[in-house]
Amino acid sequence: SQALKSLGEYTKANEMLEKFNQSKGDDSRAQKYEAKKNYLEIIEENSGRYSVENAGAINSKYSDYGSAFYGEELVFASARDTGGVFSRKHKWTNQSFTNLYQSKVGGDGNLQEADKFSKSTNSKFHESTPVFTKDGKTMYFTRNNYVDGKKGRSGEKVMLLKILKATLVDDKWGNVVELPFNSNEYSVAHPALSPDDKTLYFASDMPGTLGASDLYKVSIDGDSYGEPENLGAVFNTEARETFPFISDENELYFASDGQLGLGGLDIFVSKMEEDGTFKEVHNVGAPVNGKDDDFAFLIDTQTKFGFFTSNREGGQGYDDIYKFKENIPLPYKCEQTLAIAVVDQETGAVIPNAQITLMDENMQTIEQVFADENGKYTFEKDKIECDKDYTVRVTGINGYSSNEKPVHTAEKTGETFVEIPLEKNRKQITTGTDLAETLQIKNILFDLDKSYIRKDAAAQLALLVEVMNDHPKMKVDVRSHTDSRQTHEYNERLSDRRAKSTINWLIKQGISKDRLTGRGYGETQLINQCADGVECTEEEHQKNRRSEFIVLEM
Repeated sequence: SQALKSLGEYTKANEMLEKFNQSKGDDSRAQKYEAKKNYLEIIEENSGRYSVENAGAINSKYSDYGSAFYGEELVFASARDTGGVFSRKHKWTNQSFTNLYQSKVGGDGNLQEADKFSKSTNSKFHESTPVFTKDGKTMYFTRNNYVDGKKGRSGEKVMLLKILKATLVDDKWGNVVELPFNSNEYSVAHPALSPDDKTLYFASDMPGTLGASDLYKVSIDGDSYGEPENLGAVFNTEARETFPFISDENELYFASDGQLGLGGLDIFVSKMEEDGTFKEVHNVGAPVNGKDDDFAFLIDTQTKFGFFTSNREGGQGYDDIYKFKENIPLPYKCEQTLAIAVVDQETGAVIPNAQITLMDENMQTIEQVFADENGKYTFEKDKIECDKDYTVRVTGINGYSSNEKPVHTAEKTGETFVEIPLEKNRKQITTGTDLAETLQIKNILFDLDKSYIRKDAAAQLALLVEVMNDHPKMKVDVRSHTDSRQTHEYNERLSDRRAKSTINWLIKQGISKDRLTGRGYGETQLINQCADGVECTEEEHQKNRRSEFIVLEM
């Protein structure tokens, strides 16, 4: 199947996956295919989000790959032969052993001509895939098993890979040491650091590995390291998972030829959940991925520029570094803005400078702002999440009543728009006014047999708080009512608890208790026919479970 994908023969490749699934149904690759037989459609949907071009001058006719940001520099591995009296060749590739090089990165992601990175870290064997701590003083990198001038070999006489650590002292890299979980008997390679530098991710075929190579992580505490932990079946398959990179937004990118892809190594990503787990991986799609090997993904989350490595056709060498720009985020990286327009309810004319309050699903204020001269304001993506409930309240201005609307943002990247119409006040607030009616505040509703303030009730009571703050001498009588179910005595006690609960809530919001009175009226003032013995719907009964707010003084 993989060989057919490398030729772009995806229909035939899937036929092979079907046969593989029938004979190896317990293989995770077969299971992934069975669960998502439409994986090509999903990859197609994810595609077209990046613009890609060859990174140009830094590439040679040999292998160039595995880059990392180091300040304004891009550090990468290259097998280019820079000359010398004696040049060692790797028997498998007939290329020079890779060393680390650096190139300055421009603001647009363009690279300058490359130079060797550090003589003290480059040896006569392979060095590759560096990563640097945030302070730029510590580097982890991959090297053949060659430490302190000594070669190490496995029981099968093979020089495997190790992760080494170097420290910057007086502007020179030194103190090169290997990490304690290295071994002569298995490879540990391709380090990546979490945003806080406290977790090291890497690839290895150490005991416990599910496939040819798995992704692992290990905790870092100063110079101490925890026990390596396999990242599990979310990432790892019976094939190769390698070249991890974790962004400042806790997105773990990696390369795999076991996950469902387009051929060879594809680049995948998974977003870390709030509890630190990873639940699902996503193929980043074309043109980053193709039918050849694509790996070593790296992105600057601020500029959206980044680099990856590929051996695709049209390159300058065996492996080339490619530059990309993320133009549209992947679906899981949903970014929403919330656009508000405040208008006159009757005419549709804009109402400028009104105060807008954004609240979360628990009616907690996120931000208070003012509409511009066109009656508009947009809450940017740092305040808004996708697929989430909000409430937007607009405070009355220039003779308009307040109003609010519930908003549910979309599941995909884009803008959610909501128009908030305000109605002009036509009634004068005087002694005896029912604020619920005059200000179009919905009745404060209670659940059956309950006296606690519901979320929707809290939202309405918040409007009453605004009105009373605007009229500091106003005194209000809170009158609570029940439906006819239960006994008269029970309903009287229940309604009294509701009145007191409402008053206490208002006091907690800053309204002085000497401005509030109230009592419960039980079922003595029903507003419909639902008296004792009359069959009514729940909605009809709920209309009687209400509070009223009567102005006593102005």
